[in-house]
Amino acid sequence: QVQLVESGGGLVQAGGSLRLSCVASGSWFAIPSMGWYRQAPGKQRELVATINSDGGTNYADSAKGRFTISRDNAKNTVDLQMSSLKFEDTAAYYCHVRAVVSTPKTLLLEYWGQGTQVTVSS
Repeated sequence: QVQLVESGGGLVQAGGSLRLSCVASGSWFAIPSMGWYRQAPGKQRELVATINSDGGTNYADSAKGRFTISRDNAKNTVDLQMSSLKFEDTAAYYCHVRAVVSTPKTLLLEYWGQGTQVTVSS
């Protein structure tokens, strides 16, 4: 199975920057996709950005031009560099992974981190 540990959240002023990091540990055959989602109070969890094993990326419209997702396959990490933060970026940010694991059947499963809070003061 896969365990995810996030770090890097905190309090920042509007216009500032934060970098979130997530490290995966455990056992898997492959991790086709890693990404970040967020959930604000009273709202549904939403996609922020994803990155495939070949480096292909996908961003929510709200993240384009401000956030950059990166991945280090050797270290099993995925980072989210956030710049020009806005009050509306305030949310709990969750690391997400789709991994091919053997349970003993070979399955494609998804895993979530525990979340890290990002608070942007206006």
